[in-house]
This record gives sequence, C-alpha cells and structure tokens, in this order.
Amino acid sequence: MEAEAKQNGVETARALVERMRAGDVRALARAVSLVEDGAGARAEVLAACRAYAGGALRVGVTGPPGAGKSTLVDQMARWLRGQGQTVGVVAVDPSSPYTGGALLGDRIRMQGFEGDAGVFIRSMASRGAMGGVAKAAADVCSVMEAAGRGTILIETVGVGQDEVEVVGVADVTVLVLVPGMGDEVQSLKAGVMEVADVFVVNKSDAGGAERVEAEILAMQGLGVAREGWVPPVVRTVATSGEGVAELMMAVRRCAEWKKEHGLRARLGMSGGLRLDHLGVAVKSIAAARGFYEALGMSVTHEETVEHEKVRTAMLPLGESRVELLEPTEEESVIGRFLAKRGEGLHHIAVQVEGIDAMFERLTAQGVRLASDSVRVGAGGHRYFFVHPSSTGGVLLEIVGDAGEGGA
Repeated sequence: MEAEAKQNGVETARALVERMRAGDVRALARAVSLVEDGAGARAEVLAACRAYAGGALRVGVTGPPGAGKSTLVDQMARWLRGQGQTVGVVAVDPSSPYTGGALLGDRIRMQGFEGDAGVFIRSMASRGAMGGVAKAAADVCSVMEAAGRGTILIETVGVGQDEVEVVGVADVTVLVLVPGMGDEVQSLKAGVMEVADVFVVNKSDAGGAERVEAEILAMQGLGVAREGWVPPVVRTVATSGEGVAELMMAVRRCAEWKKEHGLRARLGMSGGLRLDHLGVAVKSIAAARGFYEALGMSVTHEETVEHEKVRTAMLPLGESRVELLEPTEEESVIGRFLAKRGEGLHHIAVQVEGIDAMFERLTAQGVRLASDSVRVGAGGHRYFFVHPSSTGGVLLEIVGDAGEGGA
C-alpha cells in the first residue's frame, strides 16, 4: 500500500507539471508551494520538472536597501512582456520576526499584473538564509522554467555586500546602486561588486549619478576583467522606465557572451557542470528498488533504451538522481559489467550546457572517449562517455539537455 501511495504521488506530480505546462497558473502556484515548503512531494515535482527545466534566462537583481530594486524589476517585467515573453519573478523578502513568513513588500510594490497570466510573481521569505536568497529559490526557478517562463527575475533581500549567493542561482547578476551612497561603493567592492555582470545606477535623474558611475569605472580599472567580460554601467530611472531597454540589452549581451564561452554560474554548477546522476548496475530493478524505497526514495521514471540493451529506473536524490541499470541482454555493456564485476557503481554523470562543444573540446585535447559521438538516451537526453583511463578510474558520462544541439 505504501509503495502504491508513493506511485500515486508520482503520478500526481506529473499531472501537476503537465497542467502548469498547459498554462494553468494555479497548478504552477501549487507546484511552487510544494517545492518551497519542502513537502513530501517536493522531490517528485522537481523530478517531473527536470525534463523541461533549464531553458529560461535567470537574472539576479541585487543591491543595498532603498536602491529601487523592486520598481526596477517591475519595469524589467513590463519590458519583457512588451517583447512577448513570459516572465517569472522570485522576490525574496525579509522574514517576519514573528511568523517567519515574508513581509511581502515586493508583492505590494509590484502591482498592475493582475489578470496577466504571462507574469507569475512569488514572494519568498528569506527564512534566515544568508546571501540575500532563500534556500528554495533555485528550486522555484526550476519549476518556473518547466512551466515555460522565458525569463526569471530574482530579486534579493537587499542586505549589503554579502549578497553573493544570487550568483549561484542566476545566469546574469545585476547590481543596482544609487547616487548618494558615499563610500558604500568602496565598502561593497569586497563582496557583491566583484560578482556583478551589469552595474545599474538607478535614480540617475538625481544629482550624483556621474560620481557613482565614475567610482564604478575606477574600481574596474583597478581590477582584471573577468574572462574578458567588462561589466557595463547602465543608468536608469525605474519610476519612469528610462534606461530599462538598455539594461535588458546589456543583460542579453552578457548571457550570450557566457553561453559562447561555456560559462554558467548557477547553483550546483561550476563552469556549466553539475552532478546529474549516479548510474548503478543491478541484476533486477524490481529487486533493487525495495532498498531505495525503504530510504524514502521512489522511482519517478522507467524506460527501456533499446540500442543500449538496458532498462533504466530514475530515483530523485536531492538535486541529482540515482539511475538503476538492468541489462535486457547478457551481451550488453551493463550485462558484461555485471558478469565481470557484479552489481555496483557503473558510472558518474555530470550535466553540461553545450554538449556538442564539450565533445569537440575533449576530443581536441586528446581525452580518451568511450563514445564515438553524442548519442540519445533515456528521456531523450543526449550523452557521451569518457573512458576511465582519462578520469582516474571512473567511467564518466557527460549529459546534455533533451534536444540540446539537435536538429
């Protein structure tokens, strides 16, 4: 009965994700609540979203209190809607000292989108998370991505120079400053100033905008350009929308530059890499899954990959998964592995962006590959293997998103 209940929970998560992908805003709100609250269905919802996540541009907007971040995010959302894009907004507010919930200041300030299903706004309590970003923000972004939101704007609490965690969630980080900060630019340079991709001098219709811009440029002159990208300085007046188009163009240029250079700074990623799954060879999925289910894990997807002569079962494990591999024929890769070594860890898989470029790069560097091309596997994801002789003894699978780089 317990296993049946878990399976029903998986089906419910899948149905929820399908409804939100069909445009059901209530389903999206429900899915976001499940992953934010860390409820029992969180893993199932995230697993169901995995096949669709990763396509949105995430823009982090950070800076000190009073810089006008919420008003600027509002204008950025309006500009994106004018371009025909769907938008998700994750506004991280300070936690209430009494209830622990969000004070919802950003939701109050971002008015005017009622009835527009193309904009979905979620205010989240920081719940004591350091760095200006709630711990569940990355998961919420993944759900919004799976729902088809083209751009996700992430506004941080506004706590000062330690707001660098947004870099681990966003593709492009925007730092908002205002005239009259005095020596604050200098005090911020040891933290968030160093991770900004685009600088914004907001409220630039007030006196002193030139001085702030000059201080930013002077600070940049003392440092070394990060990987060749020099963060531009854009002046805006958020209350009127002045400069927002220029800001969004700068954000897009940065995103395109990072993509061209294989760079992505998201949670759990380094240079565009993250742990995707652990492949475990087993004689029988039916026999092996009992142990994992006893741990509280559940199978969310099963599939037979005919050309690999293997049956697979996926079990979510935090931000990654365990993939059980059962051979359908003895004369297969997994069948021969079991005959030689017995059940156990078969490979480690990491996910990359630009899998074709990675394949070409490793080939050019003389890395020994166990695949002669990028192939299509379970769930439509594209992959290739790196031989253990080049990795220190472990078979490494490089995985790309479904359809990435395909025709």
